[in-house]
Amino acid sequence: MAVLELRGSIRAGVGLETYAAGARAADLCLMVLATAVAWSRWSSDPTARQMSGWVTGYLPWALPLVLAWFAVLQAADAYDTERVGDAAHELRAVVAGTGVVAAGAAILSFLTRSYASRATYAITFGLGIVLLLVSHLVVRRLLRSAHSRGLYMRPVVAVGARAPITTLVAELERSTSAGLQVVAACVPEEEAWDPIGNVRWVLPTSALHEVVADTGAQHVFLLSGAGESPRHIRRIAWSLEGTEAKLAVVPHLTDIARGRIRPRPVAGLPLIELDQPELSGLQAMLKRSLDLVLAALGLLLLSPLLVTVALLVRREDGGPALFRQVRVGREGRTFECLKFRSMVVDADRHLEALRSANEGHGVLFKLREDPRITRIGRVLRTYSLDEFPQLLNVLRGDMSLVGPRPPLPAEVSQYHPDMNRRLKVRPGMTGLWQVSGRSDLTAEESERLDLYYVDNWSISQDAVILWKTVRVVLTGSGAY
Repeated sequence: MAVLELRGSIRAGVGLETYAAGARAADLCLMVLATAVAWSRWSSDPTARQMSGWVTGYLPWALPLVLAWFAVLQAADAYDTERVGDAAHELRAVVAGTGVVAAGAAILSFLTRSYASRATYAITFGLGIVLLLVSHLVVRRLLRSAHSRGLYMRPVVAVGARAPITTLVAELERSTSAGLQVVAACVPEEEAWDPIGNVRWVLPTSALHEVVADTGAQHVFLLSGAGESPRHIRRIAWSLEGTEAKLAVVPHLTDIARGRIRPRPVAGLPLIELDQPELSGLQAMLKRSLDLVLAALGLLLLSPLLVTVALLVRREDGGPALFRQVRVGREGRTFECLKFRSMVVDADRHLEALRSANEGHGVLFKLREDPRITRIGRVLRTYSLDEFPQLLNVLRGDMSLVGPRPPLPAEVSQYHPDMNRRLKVRPGMTGLWQVSGRSDLTAEESERLDLYYVDNWSISQDAVILWKTVRVVLTGSGAY
């Protein structure tokens, strides 16, 4: 079989090694900076601000500390190329590693009666952990930017039937931040040779070892159709001996948040337990309480802006400042959704003439250059200022700050049975749909994000969505 040729941008994770080396170098520099700032400013050594003090006092104290600090972070896998870009893992590694070093330094200082003051250690590790977390954040952002351009992707070989591999390929192409790219596939003999999407190399499963060796793949994903028995799957695992590839079994689970998944081996069976979605109970009560507090606070702080916008809307053409539209909320109850009016007063009369140019999906009408939008309305839509009156809907209990997009009754009437699950929670002023593309999303993408939110919502996820919403609103991304 001819040697498989990969694109230079995905060659065996070379880019990931570069990023990991950059992270190491940056962390070392920041550790030196933290220790230097702390020692020169808060050290009890009387020579701390003199050149001789740096040689006789700082270096003997800081050099072992920085080396130990770096070694502990290395041992905690803070620079593992397999997990570069994993925010949760890096956070745990940096915080836990720094905590271990800080505790060890404190104990050693007490035992040896070191002249370094407690303030020196406090500033060293306090400033250090902030700098390290910022450093890793910057590295992650750079890496995700590279992934979005198809660079530094980790090559994957998928093993299984064509249908699940096709789904996997599409999912990874959509979620580029994962940094994974299927470069070859191994399928049953009768399904081999024809390309799967952008994957040209589709060979029989019997050629797996050669495919992995030729591609330099770091991961082998085992999907359904890979084998008819556990014995067959074990043979696939054995065929990878002599390569550096790691084997991962992809279960028949999609759109499940990591926090709901719990591995539980039982009698040699690798079971996966799923926690039930938090649709009621203490978490739901806390979410509602936060909605009330934040919505009331938002109305109070934004009241000058809201009054100004209302006056500008009325001044545009003398029409009402608010637009009221019937939407469907939790458990199918309808409510009046409030917005600042962004269109001419008689916008509905012109709808039929424009319907043939609809760029939205289903009954949802969207048009990038809608002539019915007023001058002030275009500004309001770009920065989502038209949606601020929905804070009143949040206070009334019709909506939440974060949730699925509030649908029209005509949309709900055409729902697939699965989509009725969207109505299990209050619709939101913002949500995954807004921070993932807004109006640029297809119907399928919007529905998928809404269902994902219902099944996997959490207070922490809501906080992340609200933070991302600020960025999306300020840039006006996907709004029209």
